[in-house]
This record gives sequence, C-alpha cells and structure tokens, in this order.
Amino acid sequence: MMRFGILGAAGIAPAALLRPARRRSDVDVVAVASRRPQAAHELAARHGIAVVHADYDALLADPLVDAVYIALPPSEHARWSIRALEAGKHVLCEKPAATSATEATAMVEAAVRSGRRLIEAFHDRYHPATTLMVDMVASGRLGTITQIDGALVAPIPFDAHSIRHDPTLGGGALMDLGCYPVHWLRSLTGAEPTVLTASATLNPLGADETIDATLAFPSGATGRVSASMTVDTFAGRLVVTGERGTATLTNPLHPHLGHSVHITSVTGADHAFTVAGDETYDYQLEAFVTAVRDDAPSLTEGDDIVANMRAIDAIYATAGIGDRGPHTHTKGPDS
Repeated sequence: MMRFGILGAAGIAPAALLRPARRRSDVDVVAVASRRPQAAHELAARHGIAVVHADYDALLADPLVDAVYIALPPSEHARWSIRALEAGKHVLCEKPAATSATEATAMVEAAVRSGRRLIEAFHDRYHPATTLMVDMVASGRLGTITQIDGALVAPIPFDAHSIRHDPTLGGGALMDLGCYPVHWLRSLTGAEPTVLTASATLNPLGADETIDATLAFPSGATGRVSASMTVDTFAGRLVVTGERGTATLTNPLHPHLGHSVHITSVTGADHAFTVAGDETYDYQLEAFVTAVRDDAPSLTEGDDIVANMRAIDAIYATAGIGDRGPHTHTKGPDS
C-alpha cells in the first residue's frame, strides 16, 4: 500500500489524486496539510482523509506517509519538493515543477541524493492518445516531420489576488497553460528546441496573459507554442505536419473528456477516430506507483523536468520577460 500525503488544499487535488486513488486498492491518501486550516479540514472531511497536520513539516515527519503530492503555487514547488525528498518521501509535484531550470536542477539533484522519486504531474503524457501521437511520429507514418504546433487556451480572467496571475508566485499563461504545449512538442520530437521568436502580452502585475513562440528542433522541424488566458472558451490542439500527412489531436490535455484524432494524408485520404482510455490522472497514478514499486523509469522525471523548464526560461527570455520576481518564498500563500 502506498500512502500519500497532500501539501496544499488545492482544487486540483480531487481530480489529480483523490479520485484516482479511490479507484485503486494499493493507494491511500492518509494526510493533508495546508496554510489554510479550514480548507484542509474541509478537504479531509469531504474525501475521508484521516489526518490533518498542523503544518507541512509535520506531514513530512509523519512515518505513515510514503509519498507526497505537492499542490502548492509553483514558487513553492522547489522548496517543499526538496524538503519532502530529504524527509524520505517520494514526490508527485504539480506542473510546472519549478519556476526556473536552476530550481528544477536542484530538485532533481535532491531526488538523486535521497534515492527517492520526483515525478512531474504532466498527466496527459500517460494517456493512450498521447502515446499514439508519439508512436505515430516515431514510426514514420507521417514522413519526415516539418512542423508541430501546440496550443492551449482557457478563460482565466485577470484577478490580482490569484496565484495564476502573479508572476512572483509562478503565474502566467506560459507557466500555467503553455508548459503543456512545450512538453507536447518536446515529447513528440524527442529533442530540445531552440527558441526563434517569442512575444507576450502582460497583465498589470507583469505576468503574461498570452504568449506565442516559434521553435526550431535539431531535425530541422519547426514548432509553435501558444497559450492564452484571455479567451472565452477552453481549447487545446496539437497538430503534427509531415511530408506524408498531418495528424491533429484535439483536447490533448483531457482526452478522457472528449477528443479526436484526425489524420490527413498528402493523397487526400482522411481518417478520424478516438482512442479508448481512462482518465489521464489514473494513468499518471499508475505510472507513479509502478515507478516507485518496481524502480521503473517515468516519462516525466529527471532530465525531462529540467529540459522543460529550460525551454520555458528560453521562451520568456526571448519574449523579453527576464526577471519574473522572487521564486522561492519563505512564507508563500497556499493554493
């Protein structure tokens, strides 16, 4: 039995961990801690979590906790992931795992030193729809890949008090949404990009509310990443263009909520279908448990964490957004 503790009474916790854990017989969520005690008690009562700890350190000291799910603001991820690893806990950390490649490197090094696993919660990477796209590119079915475009947009109106809009807490369209398309392009190419161009529009706090970047890959393929918080409806799209055809995956983030794969060949033949599968979070939890139990590799750990943050850093730098404010907070807000 793997016993989880949760740091942060975040709204994502039920979908990302609590409900998937209930669907398994080998995982139990046994503890939670939050800087908002009432939120922690409400989460515990609603989901049958036995223990509400007074603070994060108390949860990390709990011998009944084997692994920690970190659902804090990104500015807090590095500090508490490292603390958890040093306390002997495995860590499932929400995306983006850090606010810079420097922080990500320190986190990965802490995992190596501790002999514990640090896995970033890019849940979509584990779904069969994503696997199909990765395998399709690798198989050569589309021919030599020339262009990959990833976009993720969501209506997140500006709120000066929201973590998602505060650059000092790791907010912004690229951090909150665009980190996924960056990961999609890196996963499909199996390579690291060079940023060619990037532009952004900023909110009054200085966080990007829209961002658009063009990338180049060692193979010669180019890519585009875009993210926006200023739209009216949620949408995600991944388009891969090769010399023999184009494959489009709609809703790559949450394919279990409805998606389609559309393949068009240069001969004009069309083929549209869906990929059977469970919730992305179920696959993520399965991958985490397998990694810890069997010492198996994970798709979203180690060098992958650092490389994704390095690409995000480069996009921000190219867009002229260099200093996004304090990264690690001594007493940052809870999510």
